[in-house]
Amino acid sequence: MNFIIRLFITALVAYGLSTFLTGVHIPDFKDALILALVLALLNTFIKPILVILTFPITIVTLGLFLFVINAIIILLADNFLDGIRVDSFWWALLFSLLLSAVSSFAQSLFDKKE
Repeated sequence: MNFIIRLFITALVAYGLSTFLTGVHIPDFKDALILALVLALLNTFIKPILVILTFPITIVTLGLFLFVINAIIILLADNFLDGIRVDSFWWALLFSLLLSAVSSFAQSLFDKKE
């Protein structure tokens, strides 16, 4: 159930960000849900491989290269999906930064306090 809630929050945030960011185009909420699912799959299977392959440059940049990896994941999702379009790498970088920050904040609101 927690996965489904996170998926909906990510889709809602992505769709909301696409209305503010002119370089990110998500036509409707259904496409945002599909994007959230594809991002979850890419983060599960592809991102660990990229992190391992780029570990030396990540160490040299003190972890800042992980932002570039997140932008690459966004661009991969853009290539896999027909309805989603990201205009450039810089829009993907900004979108990934805002998506992770806002969705983390929104998910913290829904976490149960113990």
